[in-house]
Amino acid sequence: MAVVRTQWLGFTLESPVVVASSPLSLDADAVARAIDAGAGAIVLPSLFELPVTGAPKLSQTDEAPSGVFVDERGPYLKQLERLRKRFSVPIVGSLNATSPFIWAGIAKDLESAGASAVELNLYEVGAAVERSAQDIEQAQLEAARTVRAAITIPIAVKLSMFYGSVPAFVTQLLAVGVTGVTVFNRFYQPDINLKTMDVDRRLQLSNSSELPIRLHALAALYTPTPESGPPLWLGCTGGVHTGEDAAKAILCGAHVVQIASALLLNGPAYVRVIVDGLKRVFSERSIESVEDARGRLSLSRVPDPERWTRLNYVRQLAAWEPTT
Repeated sequence: MAVVRTQWLGFTLESPVVVASSPLSLDADAVARAIDAGAGAIVLPSLFELPVTGAPKLSQTDEAPSGVFVDERGPYLKQLERLRKRFSVPIVGSLNATSPFIWAGIAKDLESAGASAVELNLYEVGAAVERSAQDIEQAQLEAARTVRAAITIPIAVKLSMFYGSVPAFVTQLLAVGVTGVTVFNRFYQPDINLKTMDVDRRLQLSNSSELPIRLHALAALYTPTPESGPPLWLGCTGGVHTGEDAAKAILCGAHVVQIASALLLNGPAYVRVIVDGLKRVFSERSIESVEDARGRLSLSRVPDPERWTRLNYVRQLAAWEPTT
């Protein structure tokens, strides 16, 4: 059977399947079941800078919030400390903020509470006409730079897909000290309810159809592990529901896959289904390990790179035929 041990953010993980930021991540019993099933690391729910109107308040006795605001962070940090003492796998704190001083201050709190690394969740919808894409990117880079100066543990950035050039922005992130990136943040966009004539904010979980755009980004970002200097640690989140999905992400360059929706649908022990499915895919194709598989189908290594480029898009359109 193939070996699925992997490296990520400088840590050795027993598998590349990571529990993504979700309500499960602060539930100690759920975390235990996920780790027993083979999860290699845990990413906690985000600490949010700004409160949301109508959002439930977190009491001092709550131990498993789905998301916590900065001014209610006490129970979150205490639970992080408990998780750190109980489990040996990396525990990654997550931060979703907009003000650099907030990013830095809370990142310090996460490090002090025992976080193995910090995930900066760059989630911003550009809706102001006076604020350019360059303004937004520079603010995000400044946030990353500020956090890097404040803490010593690894930093990963969870990106959205809305950049003119994801590889160019990632290069700038590396220059300010970011250790890894995860693609892509899911934008929970509101829908319209025509019966009530109002905005519908119901959460839609992911499915495997969301994976291809992430595969394209991974294939473009993949670089071989350098002989000297730190590598770019790559994570995939959104659309991984099976071992086959995980295998695709790794073949395109991912070190880890972060799972949330599949676990919310099937429970934390579902990690075992994904890990076993990944091992089966590797064994069927005589792949010995994650490192053996990683990046085989990336832009720099695939036999026909044009399959990842605009030319393939043109060819697909030209080859389309209507069904009868």
